[in-house]
Amino acid sequence: MSELTVIVPCKNEEEAIPLFYDELVKNTGFLEKRNTGLKVLFIDDGSDDGTVSAVRALNEKDPRVHLISFSRNFGKEAAMYAGLKAADSDFAVIMDADLQDPPALLEEMFSYIDEGYDSVATRRVTRKGEPPIRSFFARRFYKVMKKLSDTEIMDGARDYRLMTSQFITAVRSMTEYNRFTKGIFGWVGYETKWIDFENVDRSAGKTKWNFWGLVMYSLEGITAFSTKPLVMSSLIGIIFCFIAFVMTVFIVVRRAVFGDPVDGWASLMTVIVFLGGVQFFCTGILGQYIAKAYLEVKDRPLYLKNEKNCF
Repeated sequence: MSELTVIVPCKNEEEAIPLFYDELVKNTGFLEKRNTGLKVLFIDDGSDDGTVSAVRALNEKDPRVHLISFSRNFGKEAAMYAGLKAADSDFAVIMDADLQDPPALLEEMFSYIDEGYDSVATRRVTRKGEPPIRSFFARRFYKVMKKLSDTEIMDGARDYRLMTSQFITAVRSMTEYNRFTKGIFGWVGYETKWIDFENVDRSAGKTKWNFWGLVMYSLEGITAFSTKPLVMSSLIGIIFCFIAFVMTVFIVVRRAVFGDPVDGWASLMTVIVFLGGVQFFCTGILGQYIAKAYLEVKDRPLYLKNEKNCF
C-alpha cells in the first residue's frame, strides 16, 4: 500500500486548520480506491496562537494527523524542507492551510502522476482579490526571473505541488541555508505537469506576507538562482569607466583649445554623486552574494524542533 504525506506549513492558522482538515478529508476519498494511505503533517512555524492545540485536537480524533513544531519562527522555506525531510512516503504534496491551494485538485494531480509524471505543479492564472500593487510587482518579479535565471519558474507558480519519492529525494538533497523552493523545484528537473487554477480567497485568518517581505523574498530568489546581477554590475563598471575616459579626453581637449573660465563645480558634483550611486549599487549587489556565502559557511541548521509539541 502506498502513502501520501500532505505537508502543511502554518503560522498562526488556528482558525483555518479545522476548515482545511475537513476540506482535505472530503476530497481524498479517491485515495482508498487507488490503495493509497493518507498522512497529514502540519509544520508549526513558531505560532503564538492556538495552532498547536488545533492540530492536537485533530490528532486525538484522527491518528493520521501529525505535527512538527519549531522552537521559533524559521520561515516557510524551512517549514517546507522540514516536511519533505520527514516525508518517508511514496508521494508528498505541499499545501497552505488557508485553502488557497484547493484540495479538490488532488485527484486530477494524481491522474498525471499515474501517467508517469514525477511532479504535478500548480499556478494561478488570476490574482483576483490581491492588492493591485502586489499583483503588479509579483508579475514583474516572474518576468525578471525568467530573464535572469536559467531555472524554469512559471508566472503565478504556487508551492502546491504533488511529488513522487524520486522528486522528494532530489529536493531533500539540496540542503542550502538560503532556500528558494520554487527555484529548487525547477532546478532538479524531472517531468512536471502544470495545472492552472483560479485564485481562491483565504478561508480564515490573515496573510503573513507583507509588501517588504515579498520584496526580500524576490531578492532571495534572484540571488539564489542567478549570478547575472554580478555580471551586470561588472558591465556597468566597464561602461562607466569608458564614459569617464571619454569625458576626461573631452575635458583635456576643451581646456587646451578653448580654455575653461567656468569653475564647473555643480556639474562636477553631479557626476561624482551619480558615479558614487552606481558604485554603491554594484557594491550592494556584491554584498548580497557575500552575505549568502557567509550564512552558508556557518552551516547552521535550517530549523530547530520544539520536541514537546511534536507528535
